[in-house]
Amino acid sequence: MTLPFLEGMVYNGERELPPEANMNRSKLVQLCPLGRFFCESNRRYGMKGTFFGIGVGPGDPELLTVKAIRAMEKADVLIAPKTEKKDGSVALSIARPYLKKDIEIVYQVFPMVANFAESTKAWEENKAEILALLEAGKNVAFLTLGDPMFYSTYIYVYRLLEHEAVTIETIPGIPAFCAIGSKLGYPIVEGNDILSIIPATASPEKIAKILPVTDNAVLMKVYKNFPEIADMLSESGLAKDAVMVSRCGLPDEERIDDIEAQKDKKVNYLSTILTRRNA
Repeated sequence: MTLPFLEGMVYNGERELPPEANMNRSKLVQLCPLGRFFCESNRRYGMKGTFFGIGVGPGDPELLTVKAIRAMEKADVLIAPKTEKKDGSVALSIARPYLKKDIEIVYQVFPMVANFAESTKAWEENKAEILALLEAGKNVAFLTLGDPMFYSTYIYVYRLLEHEAVTIETIPGIPAFCAIGSKLGYPIVEGNDILSIIPATASPEKIAKILPVTDNAVLMKVYKNFPEIADMLSESGLAKDAVMVSRCGLPDEERIDDIEAQKDKKVNYLSTILTRRNA
């Protein structure tokens, strides 16, 4: 079937689309599975720049992948996420050794929301700023700690952009718990072990159900309720061989081996616990 708005085009892209095709970008996007030309059309007739989501790993700049570094070299603008309470960006400080001297750095504040459906005005403003940069033909890189698809602000940014006419490339990074396991010589899973990855911010009821039945566990985001988490690990028989590392790979990295004895300690936001039932 010939679609009127596609008449006159050449499949290999050597001829420009007729003007009326510009009014049918959504159709071009929908037709991407039909062939390479349509995918290219989404890129050429949608946003002019590419959006890169780059995982910079847990803290050590030497853990960035070659692919991540090459993507940063292509970027014209770098989006550095920051919190409402603090200046600067940890992700940016990790990536800084690899940045071009003339790269434009844009700081964006992303308010934390319990449910992404509760999108705030700030998120929409950030989205508009990113889309404007892409429309201007600039390649935009968004930096995020660890891996972009693992408890990351980038996931929410991705959801804001995935239905726009945007070329998105997501580049994985090393999660903190993987870096910790390798650095400490602490096997995370082996054989038929079952691993549970648990956000400590989940309800105590959920965590209490998981810990007694799992072989090994990774607990993220333990900064808010470390004492309670330490108690639950003890009750589940998982405290003895647990280790917590804060700010892995950063200059002020800290390790705590005796979780029970240190449970009243105030811990950093970037803190992760590894534990095994049979270490």
